[in-house]
Amino acid sequence: MNLDELYQEVILDHSKNPRNKTELENFTHEAKGHNPLCGDQISIQIIMKGEEISDVKFTGAGCAISTASASILTEAIKGKSKNEIEKIFENFHNLVTGNKTEEDLGKLTIFEGVQKYPVRIKCATLSWHALMAAINGEKETSTE
Repeated sequence: MNLDELYQEVILDHSKNPRNKTELENFTHEAKGHNPLCGDQISIQIIMKGEEISDVKFTGAGCAISTASASILTEAIKGKSKNEIEKIFENFHNLVTGNKTEEDLGKLTIFEGVQKYPVRIKCATLSWHALMAAINGEKETSTE
């Protein structure tokens, strides 16, 4: 199986069966994101204990890439500190925009294929921008 096939398979799996797509009770931080180009809308809810994310969930509707990215994001950041998440986001953003990253991003590496479709970069990063807004105490982000 080549990378493009793997990319499609993982994206489809996470978009049809998104992980952690539900309301989070007793969240400490929340931010909403909207991508008007694609119509994607997402809400990220997190529970922060000190500098660490102890739980994360998302709700909303979006294209396959947006939903899959949010799903994988929720799996990738649980138990991580704000500083670790900022570094993961920076490396993820570099990956999808075609800039080199030396970090192993695990499942997130599958989004490397997005760089071939520049209009889809916003779909892949929407949930990440919402997450960063939530961590920083902001309420809303838009990727216009």
